[in-house]
Amino acid sequence: MSKISIRQVKSGIGRPLNQKRTLQALGLRKIQSVVVHEASPQIIGMVNKVKHLIEVEEL
Repeated sequence: MSKISIRQVKSGIGRPLNQKRTLQALGLRKIQSVVVHEASPQIIGMVNKVKHLIEVEEL
């Protein structure tokens, strides 16, 4: 599987609880934080849930 780099560009403040928890599950805690994950179906689903708060780049 390929890897993807996920960067948080917007805050989770004022967002629904499920979106906040999705950011936490991805390992994002602060704006501009970056994590690298395998592009599994579970990760892609979480990325789609919060795609308005993050930027995704394939590695």
